[in-house]
Amino acid sequence: MQHINQQLEERMLDFSVAVVKHCSKLKQPLIKPLISQVIRSASSIGANFVEANNGSSRQDFRNKIFIAKKEANETKYWLRMLQKLGDDTEELKNLLLEVQEFIMILQKIINTLKS
Repeated sequence: MQHINQQLEERMLDFSVAVVKHCSKLKQPLIKPLISQVIRSASSIGANFVEANNGSSRQDFRNKIFIAKKEANETKYWLRMLQKLGDDTEELKNLLLEVQEFIMILQKIINTLKS
């Protein structure tokens, strides 16, 4: 299980870096606040997952996983907003696919905790 968690942590870190790199290419001044939001929420997914894996209790783990999923949903929202504002690149589409996978993975973890 530890190996799977490390792989997922690394994948989330790579996703955060990809979001930052993608957003650094966007130059419209009007969307600067939106870019800050998406970078914050994207980087928070992995940070909360790491915290969950180092949680002090099952409840602490569960809470951090819930937060990670909320951040993933928020990231999806901001990425979709960028898309609707005209960023229709393949790179953005891949980021949307990746964040959707994180949402499903985190939901699966939550469902497992309920059993």
